[in-house]
Amino acid sequence: MNLLVTGNMGYIGPCVVKYLRTNHPEATLIGYDMGYFASQLTRVDLLPECYLNRQYFADVRNFPEELLKDVDAIVYLAAISNDPMGNKYEAVTLDINYRSAVALAIKAKAAGVRSFVFASSCSTYGFAEEQAMTESSPLNPLTAYAKSKVYAEKELKRLASSDFRITCLRFATACGMSERLRLDLVLNDFVASAVASGKITILSDGTPWRPLIHIKDMARAIDWGVERPLRSGGPFLVVNAGTNEWNYQVRDLAEAVARIIPGTEVSINKDAQPDKRSYRVNFDLFRSLAPDHQPQYDLDTTIQELRDGLEAMTFREQNFRNTNFMRLKIIDSLRELGCLDEKLRWTFHARS
Repeated sequence: MNLLVTGNMGYIGPCVVKYLRTNHPEATLIGYDMGYFASQLTRVDLLPECYLNRQYFADVRNFPEELLKDVDAIVYLAAISNDPMGNKYEAVTLDINYRSAVALAIKAKAAGVRSFVFASSCSTYGFAEEQAMTESSPLNPLTAYAKSKVYAEKELKRLASSDFRITCLRFATACGMSERLRLDLVLNDFVASAVASGKITILSDGTPWRPLIHIKDMARAIDWGVERPLRSGGPFLVVNAGTNEWNYQVRDLAEAVARIIPGTEVSINKDAQPDKRSYRVNFDLFRSLAPDHQPQYDLDTTIQELRDGLEAMTFREQNFRNTNFMRLKIIDSLRELGCLDEKLRWTFHARS
């Protein structure tokens, strides 16, 4: 089997590649990435890309059709990957997350690729005060990032067929230790704050709901999507990827971190305006379709893993929100150096 992973050099990609290599030792694994975050390595004994057979440094907006020869499955991770980045670079977000995903799927179908796995997001639900959201619930995307996922799902549906399975995994919020760690994610942020300063400050009133998933469990779900049989969802499937047990209010996450890292103080802004991004998600469909690929990590284990990883790095950066642990900071720094233009394309004439 020949597997292509776009966006493999981000936060989730190294874990996905390693999982695919473990489960498909004889497969040819191909990476395709712009390399924005290639240098942001954390706790690495082996370069993650060593698990690949080939790595291409290139723009998914200009994907060459010849690379699809003999490819059996594609995992589309390439994305402008959070709300702050999406808000600042909205046009680029739509190009990479939506238009390029659809364009690659069209090329892939023509080339005979059999399976296309798209990393979507539960953020498509936006705000929901009532029951946990299912795949048939109304979508209410509030940000450029969430809108890009909705648009992509809609267009991808038109391309699916019995010979070209498309699986859109609406992932819960990612968390966990990675070879390219991000701290611009709620649980990762809380653990980093506790390790670095012994304090967690919740900017909201702590009541918003978030579903979470460990990145290793994301990799497990992606592997299922790659080989998903037609009888499990048909040619086109949108499914919430996560577990019902991982729906938490933000304050519960902070309190769990404080319990596992003794001495941590938690402060909540009780006067904050309501956070419009609040939703619980129902993962029953994923559990019924993929019983052998269910999430295995729990909250306490994930917090402990992050704590141990950060301590092994002697992490003490209290001002980490202004460092390269934040994806927007990296992009802005590359732009200031002249490495990227306004459309986030490499310029190849960076200032010294």
